[in-house]
Amino acid sequence: QVDAFYASIILFAGRVWDAITDPMVGFFISKTSWTRFGRLMPWIMFSTPFAIISYFLIWFVPDISTGQVMWYLVFYCAFQTLVTCFHVPYSALTMFISREQSERDSATAYRMTVEVLGTVLGTAIQGQIVGKVDTPCIGSPFFFGLSNSSVAMEELNMTHDTESLTDTRNAYMIAAGVIGGLYVLCALILVLGVKERRESSELQSDEPVSFFQGLKLVMNHGPYIKLIAGFLFTSLAFMLLEGNFALFCTYTLGFRNEFQNILLAIMLSATLTIPFWQWFLTRFGKKTAVYVGISSAIPFLIAVVVLDSNLFVTYVVAVAAGISVAAAFLLPWSMLPDVIDDFKLQHPSSHGHEAIFFSFYVFFTKFTAGVSLGISTLSLDFAGYQTRGCSQPGQVNFTLKMLVSAVPVGLILLSLLLFKLYPIDEEKRRKNKKALQDLR
Repeated sequence: QVDAFYASIILFAGRVWDAITDPMVGFFISKTSWTRFGRLMPWIMFSTPFAIISYFLIWFVPDISTGQVMWYLVFYCAFQTLVTCFHVPYSALTMFISREQSERDSATAYRMTVEVLGTVLGTAIQGQIVGKVDTPCIGSPFFFGLSNSSVAMEELNMTHDTESLTDTRNAYMIAAGVIGGLYVLCALILVLGVKERRESSELQSDEPVSFFQGLKLVMNHGPYIKLIAGFLFTSLAFMLLEGNFALFCTYTLGFRNEFQNILLAIMLSATLTIPFWQWFLTRFGKKTAVYVGISSAIPFLIAVVVLDSNLFVTYVVAVAAGISVAAAFLLPWSMLPDVIDDFKLQHPSSHGHEAIFFSFYVFFTKFTAGVSLGISTLSLDFAGYQTRGCSQPGQVNFTLKMLVSAVPVGLILLSLLLFKLYPIDEEKRRKNKKALQDLR
């Protein structure tokens, strides 16, 4: 029941704070001394319990008349910070478990497969628990002949919300508890099952430099900037598709009761095809896999808008989109260790910057989520979107078509042009591998 304006402020402030904490965590990790648990694992171990508490409190409704905005702002920012303390070292672990490029690629494939599977599981848990609470759609306010449509919507919202508010609050807290339990279980498996190897990331001739010198070196490394730029637009394309697909299915295609199953089809398709893309990049190279994998979504994104509403076609498009989502999940993360190896060859006297590379990569993932949220919200609001309406104006349907088809296709084409500039192909990878072996 927080006002929409304050809810937007909370989300915006949380994203800004998140942008600050990603490089900060990367800085502190780069300064962390090695312990008997490693350099990264202590961050994961100590952030987990506090992350669970802050996550649960995001979904808790405090019994206070004032201060709710501050409550959610504090715990939303706290949760973003604690997830960063988990995700940055977790992502950087790839560089600390092996020196071999093939083993790092394999580890990345396993990691991204389970991340997509986790997304499926989280979507299913949240959707099924919260979805059982009946929140019926609201008819057009013009039906009531009221000149002030916002007053009509407010009265209807109050009627429906009063009936289901308690059940909805309980459902969100139950879902938060279940997901929090999974968080703890997976963190335990990670801590007990993975061991860092200090020698995997460091060269014998390494000499440490300051963080700010390292940051300047990292951000001036051409292959890293080109990879991040391509990754940014690819992520934004798929975030826009993901964020608006439920509304597109509900209002534009008319499949109000099917969108959860369609979303599940996308994520299951992505999970099952990551091993295929791992084989493909091993056989044909990573740049070829990027071109084929990400561009394969384009004809299907066009088809779902151009063709008449058809449930079978929609499922076919969902499966095809999942195949491209798998490539978009796997390939940029698989290419990042190659960039770090290339950096080490160019700067053999500088080490300990893996966390900086990964922290900015994590930041751009979150940044694209925030940008896509802002683009979608502003576009739909400008088009006249009615919250929880049974139907939407024609401008909203047109806007949804743009957000799930035209804009993602344009962003994908732009990202492919940027990946064309990425200089590390298979021949360059082999030369780097041999040079690193000689340097060690």
